[in-house]
Order: sequence, then C-alpha cells, then structure tokens
Amino acid sequence: MSDKKEDPSNSNAGMSRRRFIGTTALAGLTLGVAACNDKDAPAAGDKAATGAGAGHASGTEIKPGELDTYYGLWSGGHNGDMRVLGLPSGREIHRIPCFVPDALVGWGITNESKEIMGTKPDGSLRYTVADTHHTHASYKDGNYDGRYAWINDKINSRIARIRLDYFTCDKITDLPNVQGFHGIFPDKADPVDPAINYTTRVFCGGEFAIPLPNDGTDVNAPEKYRSLFSCVDAETMEVRWQALIDGNCDLVATSYDGKLAATNQYNTENGIHYEDMMSAERDACAFFHIARIEEAVKAGKFKTYGDSKVPVVDATHESNKDPKTALVGYVSVPKNPHGVNASPDGKYFICAGKLSPTTTTIELSKVLDWFDGKMEKLDDAIVAEVEVGLGPLHTAFDGRGNAYTTLFLDSQVVKWNVEKAIAFHKGDKKAQYVVDRIDVHYQPGHINASQSETKAADGKYLAVGCKFSKDRFLPVGPLHPENEQLIDISGEKMVLMADHPVRGEPHDFIIFKRDIVKPKQVYSLDESPLAVKDAKESGVFRDGNKVTVKLTSQAPAFSMREFTVKKGDIVTLILTNLDKVEDLTHGFALPKYNVQFVINPLETKSVTFVADKPGVFWAYCSTFCHALHLEMRTRMIVEG
Repeated sequence: MSDKKEDPSNSNAGMSRRRFIGTTALAGLTLGVAACNDKDAPAAGDKAATGAGAGHASGTEIKPGELDTYYGLWSGGHNGDMRVLGLPSGREIHRIPCFVPDALVGWGITNESKEIMGTKPDGSLRYTVADTHHTHASYKDGNYDGRYAWINDKINSRIARIRLDYFTCDKITDLPNVQGFHGIFPDKADPVDPAINYTTRVFCGGEFAIPLPNDGTDVNAPEKYRSLFSCVDAETMEVRWQALIDGNCDLVATSYDGKLAATNQYNTENGIHYEDMMSAERDACAFFHIARIEEAVKAGKFKTYGDSKVPVVDATHESNKDPKTALVGYVSVPKNPHGVNASPDGKYFICAGKLSPTTTTIELSKVLDWFDGKMEKLDDAIVAEVEVGLGPLHTAFDGRGNAYTTLFLDSQVVKWNVEKAIAFHKGDKKAQYVVDRIDVHYQPGHINASQSETKAADGKYLAVGCKFSKDRFLPVGPLHPENEQLIDISGEKMVLMADHPVRGEPHDFIIFKRDIVKPKQVYSLDESPLAVKDAKESGVFRDGNKVTVKLTSQAPAFSMREFTVKKGDIVTLILTNLDKVEDLTHGFALPKYNVQFVINPLETKSVTFVADKPGVFWAYCSTFCHALHLEMRTRMIVEG
C-alpha cells in the first residue's frame, strides 16, 4: 500500500475509501447481500455533487444582518440536550439542556431545573448522564405548530418536553417498566375526536426486553422478557397507557389521520445475544390501532406491573389474532430493519432493511382494511419491497414523491421515487425508481429534509448525520468529531453544500421553516410565583435556620449591596432580573458554593444551599451585561 496521502476531494479516492469501509462492515455483519450499483452516481469530488448548479440553492452563506430561513432541532447525544441550528448556514444558535446539568445556564443547579430533572431525597440529581436520540415537534393540520418539541433519553427511559416559545425544557417524565427508550413520535391528530387535528399524545418505543416487573425475579428466564410501547399525554406529560408486545421497538411513526402508530422491530426473536437477534430472515413493523387501545383502557382491559399504575394492554400476537378486535397488527419486513417513516402524502410508511438491501413500502389504507376485516393477510399491505443499496437505515421525503434513504455500508444517500418503486414491485421492470445517488462521508445514519414528515414537505434542504468523519476535518487526537452534511435537494440531482463537525453522538433531527415558531424575547414576571417584582421587596427573611434571600438584578447592580446569613443556615436565594430589554441577560455566580446560573429579562430563578463556610463571598454577574459589568457585585457575609 502506498504511503501517499489521498486527496479527499479526489473522486476515485473517495470511492476507494467508501468501498473499503463498506466491505469491512459488510464482512463484520456477514450480510451476504449484493449492492445496488448506479454507474452514473456522482462522486463526492465531482462538481455535480459538490457545487451548486442550475435550479439549486446558491449556498450556505448567510450575510451579516440576515437570518437563516429554517430552524433545525437536533439531538445532543451524550450531552443530554437539544441543539438548535439555523439552516442553511448550519450555525449552532442554542443548546437546550434537558437531562444533564449545564453549567452555563445553571441547569441542574437552580431549584426550578432540579424539580424538572428529578432529585433524590438528599436533593441531589437522580441522573447526571443521558443519551438523547430522537426529537420531534407538535403538529396541527399535518404541519408543525410551534408549540412543543420532545426528545428521549435512551439510557434512563425519560422523555423531555421543550417549550418552543422560550426554547426551554419544562417537563421530564420517566417511562415505567421500560429500558432502552429509543423511538419517539407525536400523533398528528386525535383519532377519538376528528375535530381535534393537533397533537394530544406522544408515542415512545421500548427497545430492550426486561422481566415485568423487573424486581429480580425471572432474570434467568429470558423467554419471559417483554418490551412496552408507551403513550404519553402531550399536555400533562403523564403516561396514559402502555402496550405489551412481542419483540422490541426501534423507531416510531404516526399516520396523518391519527388512527395508527407504528414501530419497526428488529430482534423479534427476543434474543439476548447479538447472533440470536439476527437469526430470523424477517422481522416486523407493528401497527397500533390507537382508538381501540384507548377503548380497551376505558373498559378496564389491562394489567399493571410493579409499582406503576399505568394501564398495560395486551398487544401480543397470541391475543390479537382476530383483526376486527386486534389492538395491533404485525407486518413482516426484512431482517433487522432500522427506521420507519411516514410519507408526506399520508399514504405510506417506509421501513428500511439495514441487513437487507431493501426498503419496504406499506400502504396505510390497506393496514386499516385489515383491522376492519376487509383484507385477510396484513402482509398484503406491502406495496413495494425494492433494492436501494447496502445498509439502508432512515428515510426522508421531498414532498414531490421522492424518498431519500441513507445507506450505511455504501456511505451514500439514495434518492428514489415511491410510486415507481410500487410499479416495479408490481412487475413493471422498466420502472426506474432510483433517481440519484450521492456519496457522503462516512457511514450515514439519520437523515431528514426540510418539513419532511409534514404535509408541507418542501424539498429544499436535506441533512445527513455521518458517524465517521475520518479525513474531513483537522485531527484532534483519537476521538474524531462526527460529520453532519447539508445537501440541496431542490433539483433533480443532489448537491452537497457543506460539512459540519459535531461532537458525538447526535442522532435524529427535524428541519422546519422559521415562521412556524414565534419565540418570546422577554419573560413575563407572572411566569414564576417566586418573582421579586420590585427591588423594594428585596431582603433577608429568617425562619429559624431557614433563610430566604430576595434579590433583583438591573444593570449595573443587584438590589442589595450585601446580605448576611449565619453559618449553618439553609439559604434559598431568589433572584429576578428586572431588566426588560431584549438580550439583557444577567448571571449570578457565588464562589465556593457551586452556584452559577443565568437569568433572562424578567425571569426568576432560585437556588438552595447550606451556608457552611464563614467569611465574605463576592457574588457577581457572570454574563456580560453593561459597561459596568465588572462592578456588578454583591457580598454574601456568612457569620461564624
């Protein structure tokens, strides 16, 4: 092998690396399947793949004073947060802490954030690690409505809700009897009341089968392990019901009419070891009849497990053989699928094969026909199962009838036409369903397009998350960043627009037009019952050894120049920012007491700590706010 370093812009070099990576991964997985080749596919270095052409966007540059035209909400991976990007620039605008402490804003330090995150009896946080994967937003009339977004924590089976008026987390819910909470998707309408055309529930997939209850019994009886599919109320964030299933859950999708939720399933074998998880030639996509499940819960046809009072309905194969009463139906799909996505026209769900070079297109009207007893075999709902390439994972849509699927082993994105794939599956071998391919770098996973899984899919931009970056960025030691790439899909050919390094390990994301959300720039004092609405209300208020310190900030000063407490006091400090000017944020940092947080205009936050160290402690504004920012201080005097 030559020691000469390959130029990453060279198309042959790019193809060589792609094939090497794909071959290595293929051997490791022992797939034994053939790739779908497209000789006309543009290589990564070709002008057709990397430069903007006729009919395409001009680029990713946003000039000074201009705003991006789209928002992107990204999972933050092991940072346990949600990232907010502007597109097409790819600039990271904000991070919304959810499951893990954040030193910048004081998440996990303030009393308000601790209440949302959950604490142990001693006041410490229950969890300080997380693994966020999937984020989705609330709907109305089949499009995003700008109210909420949700994100999962796979490690500790928690779901967080984000308010999109303030871009802050306001609720976190634990899913009982679930491990490996992975897929998540809100409903797009309420099937019980057709007049309700907005999100009322969020569906959550449980990936790892465990004993129920998981109390130490049956640990050596894996045949008794089960997974649960959960439904969370969008407003209260309480778990409404769960469904006991055969196999596990991976990703989740919902229909536009609100009648169906689905999860693709790998490991229907319920295997404990990886070789057992891929022994069957086909797995499943499970479809849940939402209205019937809710009726069963109302009728008391459920169980509960352990300490949880959440109703659990029986959605196993054995109990759902009659389609006219079934709560769930299982469609057979090729082995170990990864991803299920809803087409913008509301007609189809697409499952990707992963260990099969195929995607499976399922027609939702036929699934409903099966539930109504009009169709004998549920597998007849499959209207296309076509080859697209090696390692298909996730699919996005452009609203023009085309789907875009990541090929993990081929390191490509393939563009294919759904209706032509259906025609090919029916026997029209002249139907050229593959439209285009583009190399990405490298091993792509999640993918999404602007407005993709909405009725307003616009086919403008597509983003793809690549698990390996290799030679795309300056080396920073053994831990490489991942590579998120932006692709223009407005024309016939896909055009690679930009690479962006990102800290691992992000997963899913959504992209929507900026006018969908109307963020507030200043809080309302009434948001917090603790708000100190006038600087004259400031002071130190004692109740035995419990002390409340009320304080306000208004540039360039805190309302009290100093305050005094005694050693051993349990101090609750309440701070309200009385500045009303947009972007005039203050911070409060207290040395030696592990206190640091920010307060936005008219926001109130509080912290509680034990004054266990006597002396003078200069609390200061930690966020630059004014020409006299350095002078903005107050003294905490702790008497011994």
